[in-house]
Amino acid sequence: MSCGEPHETDCSEILDHLYEFLDREMPDSDCVKFEHHFEECSPCLEKYGLEQAVKKLVKRCCGQDDVPGDLRSKVMGRLDLIRSGQAVPDQDVTAAPATPQES
Repeated sequence: MSCGEPHETDCSEILDHLYEFLDREMPDSDCVKFEHHFEECSPCLEKYGLEQAVKKLVKRCCGQDDVPGDLRSKVMGRLDLIRSGQAVPDQDVTAAPATPQES
């Protein structure tokens, strides 16, 4: 996604780190770069607004639910794989291997 205009910070970098921005998990200097980019780039601003709305909806609808203890580690493990560019397995990598059925 891009508006087709050159920017100081490329759209792909903005979108790759959008959740870090949304969660305020980046340095203030990076936040300023993102805010400046959103002022210039309406497609990225629209994507930011959409993701922000989804995050608020999930918090409102699911904020009281108990989450299994290992879910966070599984999700973070998958995110680490994605960020590093590694292939993400189709099945849960922590699940016990399926045993072949005998005929």
